[in-house]
Amino acid sequence: MIHAHLTEAQRQALAAELDAAERNRTQLRQFSLRHPEMTVDDGYAVQSAWVARKLRAGRTVIGHKIGLTSRAMQRAANITEPDYGVLLDDMYFETGQDIPFDRFIEPRVEVELAFVLKDRLCGPGVTLDDVMAATDHVVPALEIIDARIDRVDTASGVTRKVFDTISDNAANAAIVVGAVKTRPGDCDWRWACAVLHKNGVIEESGVAAAVLGHPGTGVAWLANKLGAHGVALEAGEIVLGGSFTAPIGIAAGDEFLADYGPLGQIRTRFV
Repeated sequence: MIHAHLTEAQRQALAAELDAAERNRTQLRQFSLRHPEMTVDDGYAVQSAWVARKLRAGRTVIGHKIGLTSRAMQRAANITEPDYGVLLDDMYFETGQDIPFDRFIEPRVEVELAFVLKDRLCGPGVTLDDVMAATDHVVPALEIIDARIDRVDTASGVTRKVFDTISDNAANAAIVVGAVKTRPGDCDWRWACAVLHKNGVIEESGVAAAVLGHPGTGVAWLANKLGAHGVALEAGEIVLGGSFTAPIGIAAGDEFLADYGPLGQIRTRFV
């Protein structure tokens, strides 16, 4: 059942605001403060309207991201399940590439694994085994998240709600993908781990089991969630499984090295 309270005109207007905020690098006041009646369904409707604007402007969908996968993050956001967003072609970077810092407002980096699909996944009923069978390979990935909507309202001190984050394409801004491709059966992905260095200092580390017990679990969840709306995960798409580290802030000039041991490394610099 859809629980939505915003009108279509309101959703389109908020999507236009997000589009302008991203281009102008100016943050918006929280939608949930301006529209207290807003629901999760409204958030996804705003996100879809914003993505549709980008597609009309020439962007293409390359995959999806899953966020809020840890219980700690869910408790902080006052929700009981993950959220999701859309990956577009202009968000894609490879290890070793410099990333323009002026694309972002207040970027942070998270450590993840990316599942690259060879077969279509369409819910309901998609299992973890289905995900692993449909995956061509898994690669290390960094997600660059950003906030086009204020994380904390300056006037009231109120922290943004999950509706705000969902509207904001689940905070997604870019991905950086590693070069080492590992077949899904060649690793126990629960115990894949990484250490994140920022300017030569270890800032974070984590193990992939922190993501719902297995990083592929979120992919199954997403396939089933989207399936209810008639949307599938398509062959060739990239699905970011969710972060297993806390987000680390980024400043211009910062260099990052994410070391996943036998699964490879990611190096990137913000210029």
